[in-house]
Amino acid sequence: MRKILEKIPYSMLVPAALLLGLAPFVPQPHLFEKIGMLFVGELRRLVDIFDLVMHASPAVVLAVKWLIEQRGS
Repeated sequence: MRKILEKIPYSMLVPAALLLGLAPFVPQPHLFEKIGMLFVGELRRLVDIFDLVMHASPAVVLAVKWLIEQRGS
């Protein structure tokens, strides 16, 4: 997994995390909406769970890549 993450440049990962994490920009980003639904126990439908995973995945990959690089240094 480390080799795969090393091949993904930050210049591609950061914009993807920002765009998917904040889209749609108005009225509220889906990622914030779905995390709110998760905390209050309303995240039950499969489409909502998929939406949370899709919008959060670039940010998770970015965080994992950064953590692996920090531990390796």
